[in-house]
Amino acid sequence: MQQGQITYCGPAPLPGELWTAWNGDPWLIAALVLAALAGWRVPSRAAWLAGVAVLAVAFISPLCALASALFSARVLHHVLIVAVAAPLLARGAGWQARAGGAAFLAHLGAVWLWHLPQPYAAALASVPVYWLMEITLLASALWLWSAMLHAARAGQAVALALGTLLQMGMLGALLTFARRPLYEAHFATTQPFGLTALADQQLAGLMMWVPAALPYLGLALWRLTGHLLPAGERA
Repeated sequence: MQQGQITYCGPAPLPGELWTAWNGDPWLIAALVLAALAGWRVPSRAAWLAGVAVLAVAFISPLCALASALFSARVLHHVLIVAVAAPLLARGAGWQARAGGAAFLAHLGAVWLWHLPQPYAAALASVPVYWLMEITLLASALWLWSAMLHAARAGQAVALALGTLLQMGMLGALLTFARRPLYEAHFATTQPFGLTALADQQLAGLMMWVPAALPYLGLALWRLTGHLLPAGERA
């Protein structure tokens, strides 16, 4: 265990401790079990349960503890929530959200706000603020994905997906090319994993810049292809 700030996911682990660093929060586990049970009443049970499983990986597995040590793990944690769990849950529930432009702005605001150094530090210093960060990221992503999946016009869905891809890519580029580390909570916790704080931040930026963009690109291509196909060939 490393010395430093203790967050919701616990103190930053050492590499040898990582695989024993599971999150056993009973309230979180109960919430995930209830969410899984709710999946028996949604239109697409498999997608919903897959989304709940991704949330379990993000919050219960050692990834949660690793995110206390590495900013890149925190970004992976957030990517799983907003770009993997959220579309699965939105697909499973069959929600047909409106106001896609407002959803885009809400999600853009949440993503950028919580990756600014000061709000990010506040989330690590306070469990209520931590959950405010996680809930606003997930809720805004659910709203956006519901709007993109069910937009009446393919062009609107494509525009929302590409806009989200671009803004996340811009944030990723800023993190990748920053000349100094920005997140004080990780200044002293990356070295045991063979990374400087700056290299960890650059890895986080690359993760947000490229892999995180793939689900949005896939959605855009899916909606565009569906629009271009003759009516009789559409799924």
